[in-house]
Amino acid sequence: MFATLPVTALRTFESAARLRSFKQAALELAVTPTAVSHQIKALEQQLGFALFDRVPRGVRLTEKGERLFAGVHTALLDVANTLDALRPVPSAGSLCVSVTHSFAALWLVPRLGRFYQAYPHYLVRLEACAEVIDLQQDASVDIAIRYSSASYPQLHQAARMEERFGVYGAPGLPAAQLQTPALITVRWRDSTLYENGWRDWCQAAGVDWWQRHTSLRDYDEEHYALQAAVAGQGMVLASSVMVSDLVRNGLLVAYRPDICVPGAAYTALCVPGRERHPPVRAFLGWLQQELR
Repeated sequence: MFATLPVTALRTFESAARLRSFKQAALELAVTPTAVSHQIKALEQQLGFALFDRVPRGVRLTEKGERLFAGVHTALLDVANTLDALRPVPSAGSLCVSVTHSFAALWLVPRLGRFYQAYPHYLVRLEACAEVIDLQQDASVDIAIRYSSASYPQLHQAARMEERFGVYGAPGLPAAQLQTPALITVRWRDSTLYENGWRDWCQAAGVDWWQRHTSLRDYDEEHYALQAAVAGQGMVLASSVMVSDLVRNGLLVAYRPDICVPGAAYTALCVPGRERHPPVRAFLGWLQQELR
């Protein structure tokens, strides 16, 4: 059975499928793009079906190609993990986690010490960015924690953190400020999340702050907006996930805690099969514990 496995072609296919590019696969494997193309063509002929559709900016997996990629990627990852475990001195356990700047600053980093206490032999490298990471193309990222209401059928999902939005301010704000507060908001690119959230919250609370064009103070990142609220600059519409530590430490208090509007969720994502990699498995398990 194993004697007929086209191991080299499968390794080439995994690289091309993950990177969505024959050229990038050639660079990774230190061969020519022509060699990659020949390997893929030979594999397709042996299997009897196409693995890729050629598109203007690279290649796209066919349905059967997606199924084969899931199996091959998982198998090669298992082999790599087994080889590492058998070495006299295994390579240092590390993982790369892609997060947004605000989630890293407000939620993850303050808790990361507990992960290191439980797993002192693992190292977490944070890659903070706002852009969406294609985990199947970027093999350097093990886990992405992203905020969305979307589903991810091609990825393994774990540690989902549901949220809601409420309004918070610094303790002891004068009554005059509560009557006509400055509203602190976040302006994400191509996003009206906070504008809609403020409008929905004001409607639910029966106040006309938004309609009266109360003074708005915009920030590009949530952690800036929350620090502005801590400093007493106004009321902030904030995620229950992001604001949790500031509330627990008494730096912010909920205004009308009975009023909240729904949000989306933070979800930890990885390529199927990578959740079995020991550092990834440890991190996902730790995240789940933190949510209890």
